[in-house]
Amino acid sequence: MNNDSELRILGLTLARGGSKSVPKKNIKKIEGMPLIGYTIVEALKSQYLTRYIVSTDDEDIQKIVIKLGAEAPFLRPSEYSTDEASSVSAMQHAVKWVEQQEGVKYDYVVELMCTNPLKTVEDIDLSIEKLISTNSDSVIAVHKLEDHHPIRIKKIINDKIIDFCLPESPETRRQDLKPDAFIRSGSIYALKRDHLMIDNSRYGSEKSRPYILPAERAINVDTEIDFMIAEVLIKKKENEL
Repeated sequence: MNNDSELRILGLTLARGGSKSVPKKNIKKIEGMPLIGYTIVEALKSQYLTRYIVSTDDEDIQKIVIKLGAEAPFLRPSEYSTDEASSVSAMQHAVKWVEQQEGVKYDYVVELMCTNPLKTVEDIDLSIEKLISTNSDSVIAVHKLEDHHPIRIKKIINDKIIDFCLPESPETRRQDLKPDAFIRSGSIYALKRDHLMIDNSRYGSEKSRPYILPAERAINVDTEIDFMIAEVLIKKKENEL
């Protein structure tokens, strides 16, 4: 598949400065690289993205993003940067800003979350290829659940353990839990532009499809423990190169 400049595809990363779990986590370093840098490096390799920008409300993040070679052409207004503001609203603001600046609409929007540092350009481009070839509303990254399969999830009622949604046969082995279960990874949301801008959605329609990430690339960094795990995985990846 070639883009051939026929399709306009906007790559977008949201990087808010007000993280509660780890202050300034988006620019906290892992192995010498700011967390957001791992996403920027892979995004800039994509053969399909017409343009890639970072939307942030924080001047420190903006400066680092530009230093890393990406665009951060505006500071996001505060109403799209609160704890309550949705990713959809922040993405819509960015799309409107870019389209007004360029005077032309995009066909697709690809959100690349900076908290998932181990996705690769292959993951990005394969998600875009699937989105276009299947005419889906969205293709989103998911990964397989192992120990946290829904059959093993319980609720407690009157101090008793009750199956939450699916019955569990006693002593069932993890590998025997069926059907296979998957969870949204974050990481990549590849969308039709109008699914975002008109339907106000990133996923969940009948035309939403999965891109399956392997477990070793699905880490979502939110806490200090996540940073430690990501560092181990990144070191392992570097040693394998």
